[in-house]
Amino acid sequence: MWLIVALCAALVAGCQPRDDGTWRFGLASAPLNLDPRFATDASSVRVNALIYERLVEFDAQSMPIPSLGAWDALTPTHYRVTLRTPRDVFHNGEPLTSRDVEATYRFVLDPVNSSPHRGALTIIDKIVAPNDEQVDFFLTAPDPIFPARLTLGIVPARLIASGHRFQNSPLGSGPFKFAERPDENRLRVIRSADNQPVEFITVKDPTVRVLKLLRGEIGMTQNDLQPELVRYLEDQGGIDVIRAPGTNFSYLGFNMQDPVLSRRGVREAIARGIDRNAIIQHMWGGAARRAGALLPPEHWAGTADVPNYDYDPEGARRLLKQAGYGADKPLKLTYKTSSDAFRVRLATIIQDQLKRIGIDIEIQSYDWATFYGDIKAGRFQLFSLSWVGVKSPDIFRYVFHSQSFPPEGANRGRFSDSHADYLIEAAEQGLSLEEQAHYYRLLQFYLSYQLPYVPLWFEDHVYAGRDGFRGYAIAPDGNFSALRDVLWVGKTHAD
Repeated sequence: MWLIVALCAALVAGCQPRDDGTWRFGLASAPLNLDPRFATDASSVRVNALIYERLVEFDAQSMPIPSLGAWDALTPTHYRVTLRTPRDVFHNGEPLTSRDVEATYRFVLDPVNSSPHRGALTIIDKIVAPNDEQVDFFLTAPDPIFPARLTLGIVPARLIASGHRFQNSPLGSGPFKFAERPDENRLRVIRSADNQPVEFITVKDPTVRVLKLLRGEIGMTQNDLQPELVRYLEDQGGIDVIRAPGTNFSYLGFNMQDPVLSRRGVREAIARGIDRNAIIQHMWGGAARRAGALLPPEHWAGTADVPNYDYDPEGARRLLKQAGYGADKPLKLTYKTSSDAFRVRLATIIQDQLKRIGIDIEIQSYDWATFYGDIKAGRFQLFSLSWVGVKSPDIFRYVFHSQSFPPEGANRGRFSDSHADYLIEAAEQGLSLEEQAHYYRLLQFYLSYQLPYVPLWFEDHVYAGRDGFRGYAIAPDGNFSALRDVLWVGKTHAD
């Protein structure tokens, strides 16, 4: 690979990027859904956040702050959101009103529509828009962090009623408006403030993405780069590389309905058979930190006080022996991952580590859409993914509650546990942030014991861009909001 990189870089060093005024941003995977009522994959969520405005955003401590509207808790079960002034407008010129907010949330709450975001909003009993500026949310129970649930991109009520396909023709009120999608690997948007066109280009292979950056075929890219490629870019002239700690949570998931993986002792053996420290040091080059739970410890509801499964191959072998497996009867499992080269390497390392404790892993890698579809459908034994952009602890209902099996939520491992359900519900019914944080910390301790996931690490974020761009700042969750403020100060507008 390094010979290819060196030769190609030398050959294209003198090439000039296209001077057509478009900024091009390289993505590792294409956005799968441009309708915020259904999007769940990371690329879709990040791009949709540019096209659609939301009622709330989040501060550095993951607490909700007003965006489209400010809220008042009129009673513990009655929240009123007042839209900001001057009034926002959709990209077609129509004003955004409380009717659009009401229609967006009503659509998601209707079980007929099978939105994956419904589970996090079932605490809403009724929505009323008394006028164009205000919308009232009535809850089934008190919820002091209810505003943190108001993260849906708002779409026009008129188009919802007409059955408009936002997936193909998104229309929002965000800082970027949709222009066109010529094919599944190219998405063109325009920054409303200055009509600057930005094109998201999917380049799955990270080496090819780096070469396109060096040639000027793309001007920016973020994440999904192998550590050695990042180090290579840091040595290149004309390229800026920015690193920042991240909160995106990587994990190894289990199918809890599998007759073997439903046994907790087998799951713990797998957890103890993975040397996370070695992977972080040698594969990530130290650009990650170990995770013990889905929320990072610095989150207001996070905790470091969870069971910690250090690398313990002997202990793992004992657990497997207790489950009836050993050298003469190895446990055989399949591990699904995407076809991204780095993710396949990661799966291969985990395969090798688990082989040493007596588990034979068959790796099955697929293109992103096929892989992601299989995971949502429950067609797996083991898989690895990351949760990105997690701000609110309501993620626990979405991911772990027994009523959140797809398509109602993202409990893809089909984890069903009455005590976990109780802790989730108790946290949601807490009368103060302190009480909610208490139950969420108990829940994380319990989940760490039950192991529906093996927590792996929080990956650092990496941005790489041509040095003519100024003002790009990496968000803790890795979103693309910095594109709202980036300026080009180079000699051409081509990157």
